[in-house]
Amino acid sequence: MFGIGNNVRSRVVQECTPERFYQAIDSPQVARLCAEIEDALEAVRRGEMKKEDFETLKADRKKRLPIITPHATFRNGRRLNADAVPSGLSMYDVDHINDPRGYYQGHVAGREKELGVVLAHVTPSTEGLRLLFVIPQANMGLDAAQHWMSERLGNAGYDEAVKDLARCSFLVPRDYILHLDEERLFMNEKLIINNEKGASGNGVSSGNEEPEKKDEEGASGNEGGTGNKEGSDSGDSSLTFKGIPYTEIIRQWFQITGGEPEKGERNTRLHRLASHLRYIADNNEALLLRIMPRYGLTEEEMRGLIHSACSARFCSTPKEMKQAIDNAQKTTDEDDTEEQDRPPALPKRLPPLIRLLVSRTPDIYKPAVAHAVFPSLAAHLHRTRFRYIDNVLHEATLMNVLMAGTGAGKDCISEPINRIMADIRRRDEENLRREREWKNEMSSKGANKDKRVRPEGLVIQEIDADMTNPAFVMRTAEADGHFLYTKMNEIDQFDALKGSGRSQQQFQIMCLAFDPGNRYGQTRVGTQSVTEKVTIRFNWNASTTILKGKRYFSRVLTDGPVSRINFCTIPEREIGADMPVYGTYDAGFDEELRPYIENLTRATGEVDCPEAFRLAKKLKDECADFARLSQSRVYENLSFRANVIAYLKACVLYVANGCKWDKTIEEFVRWSLEYDLWCKMEFFGADIEEAMNNMIRESKKRPGRMNLLELLPDVFTLEDAIRVRRSQGMDAEGARNMLWQWTYRHYITKLTINENTSEDISAPMVTYKKTKTWK
Repeated sequence: MFGIGNNVRSRVVQECTPERFYQAIDSPQVARLCAEIEDALEAVRRGEMKKEDFETLKADRKKRLPIITPHATFRNGRRLNADAVPSGLSMYDVDHINDPRGYYQGHVAGREKELGVVLAHVTPSTEGLRLLFVIPQANMGLDAAQHWMSERLGNAGYDEAVKDLARCSFLVPRDYILHLDEERLFMNEKLIINNEKGASGNGVSSGNEEPEKKDEEGASGNEGGTGNKEGSDSGDSSLTFKGIPYTEIIRQWFQITGGEPEKGERNTRLHRLASHLRYIADNNEALLLRIMPRYGLTEEEMRGLIHSACSARFCSTPKEMKQAIDNAQKTTDEDDTEEQDRPPALPKRLPPLIRLLVSRTPDIYKPAVAHAVFPSLAAHLHRTRFRYIDNVLHEATLMNVLMAGTGAGKDCISEPINRIMADIRRRDEENLRREREWKNEMSSKGANKDKRVRPEGLVIQEIDADMTNPAFVMRTAEADGHFLYTKMNEIDQFDALKGSGRSQQQFQIMCLAFDPGNRYGQTRVGTQSVTEKVTIRFNWNASTTILKGKRYFSRVLTDGPVSRINFCTIPEREIGADMPVYGTYDAGFDEELRPYIENLTRATGEVDCPEAFRLAKKLKDECADFARLSQSRVYENLSFRANVIAYLKACVLYVANGCKWDKTIEEFVRWSLEYDLWCKMEFFGADIEEAMNNMIRESKKRPGRMNLLELLPDVFTLEDAIRVRRSQGMDAEGARNMLWQWTYRHYITKLTINENTSEDISAPMVTYKKTKTWK
């Protein structure tokens, strides 16, 4: 058998069953990712996309595809050569061909049995052909098997590099598959036996292999870089020892032994390095010649130096080399973890409005700004609604929390928001002036003087972060359907809204602010008190440190606020990194922004955006597909509202763009959804899962109460009552008191043995009988 995994970044591999295989190739996500690559390639051919941009897009999409490991399964479920169990299959690639289907028809079709081909498909780029075939001889290694196939196809242009056992192959949609022999692909126990007999022939299982350079369609087990040519100054970075790049082992060795060689010591230091490396390179001079750095030495000098090192008598592996391997393993594991711990990268091509809003922002802050601008943008919409895929009308209810470390630069979102809110603040200032004049007039009049009623039309959208609950209700009532907005420097400023009587009212406001058609308010008896029922329309931004944010939401993880809020973050900068430098927000920036704001302000009624609607359906399916593959209930639950948030962002961008769809919106919104879910899973996923498990455990401990009398027969004893109590998780001690209460309430009557049986015994048994009125 062979392995299957979620993507190339994950080292977790399961045994590939037919069910898992077909689920992957029939996945909407796989179809969508490969279609995007194919569309981009067509754009390159039409001259509409640069080749470099295509390569970037292709690499990004391939990283999201599920993978198989045709050469092996892995004992511990992790994709490492050291744990590999050979499958008996080999992988053969023909790269950079314009018509892979035609190549297959001309060279392979009709010969599949002869060649042992069990799977053939077009590669994700649509410019290559991949064959999986049975290794023809038990003692044949992967490189020899490839050479065998190339001779039979008459193909001198195949990828000749040896592929290690942890090699990955990206999966493709079903219609990319040209041939599939299900029985031989999945039922190949004989192949495994043959391979185990001749595993040493693979030249890779001992860790002394010469693995592959990384080609354009595959991915090596160690995710190394591309190989360097033989005469280069540094070793081949795609070659590995037990999954660790030799280049990293060499780097660590130099650190341990005093640094890189200076002039005058190159020969002696490199000779010592070769003498140590040979212990993990099978004393193979050709391999050492590929992995050794040169430091200016000629090819002839390197050959002589390596030959001399390999001619010495073998002892145990030097301690410096052992330490270098340990250090390199730790570094490699940390790199893998860091890669998986990073949020998705911001797309290179952005919608025009987002491109403008992040144009003065340092790169490290751009993802956070790209998320944080939406609450203030959407605050410009008035009585504008969008129909979601469940047929429910939503307004652009968008809330954002930026969670990042202390000193990370969370204020990066302030200036873009200031520019977006400038027009609302100008109108608010006029209405605030009118309100102040009225208040001054009221305070100057005596108690018995006639007082002018509060002015009408006091629409004041931006509220104070520490506003009390009554003031919040009043501002909402006067806003006449406009959104209220605030920006909080700390999330706990929200606590001012919780009121005096209810401990978590602020979280209720968060939830209601997202829900369509919500109703909220208060009733007071005082003549000066606020008595209103309103629909909350409240968009806001807040910032917090990660620890404080996790603590703030810790009591409501399963109550709804987290799923309704859009989260973003700022990655930690390296120690000593240069200070990020901002661009200038000037009149030119404001003038570019003005048309987008005017488009938002003019919109009204139900806006139909078919492209956003279709995208929401696609993203919903993709999230469901990932939830099935990951089997994460937490991810699935969070994805429902995260998709609504992404849809509303798409609608905001559509309206701001003059109700014109831009192709860049789709890529941005998909990234926004993935980024939001990454943050939620990173910051709250484990805690939500624990809270859910605690609830399940608690419900099992305390099942829903049942009517115990229903569980008893019409006539029963004390022992019967004790048995029923215990079956419901209750103690036996309370049985007598329970029966006394039931008797007192006339649910049961107390009998003796002589009253309900004809048996003649000397000591009567107490029994109980249900009455007719007990129900």
